[in-house]
Amino acid sequence: MLRTTTLFAVGLAGCLWTHAATAADPTYARSLAATCFTCHGTEGRSVDSVPPSLAGQNRDYLLKQMQEFRDGKRPATIMHQHAKGYTDEQLALIAGYFAAVTPGRAAAAPAVR
Repeated sequence: MLRTTTLFAVGLAGCLWTHAATAADPTYARSLAATCFTCHGTEGRSVDSVPPSLAGQNRDYLLKQMQEFRDGKRPATIMHQHAKGYTDEQLALIAGYFAAVTPGRAAAAPAVR
């Protein structure tokens, strides 16, 4: 019994440490946010604001919108599918990442010659 309790405690401590280290890692937040770059532009700066730019938006606003997409409270064509796979903590990291990015227009892709 003591061995089982000790193994459980060690496993739990490892999980908590990994969880805390991951949440504190800025590259983890960026890697989560990178899934948004395809539609919302590199670093969340969309071309011509379609779809809307995420860079520099209020963190709490972004978090609420993503949670509402995930929970089916806000209508969407595709966002509800993207948001479903994230936990509240991951959505908070994504929202915090974009809130910290300096807003601005993205450069349009160069013309093909």
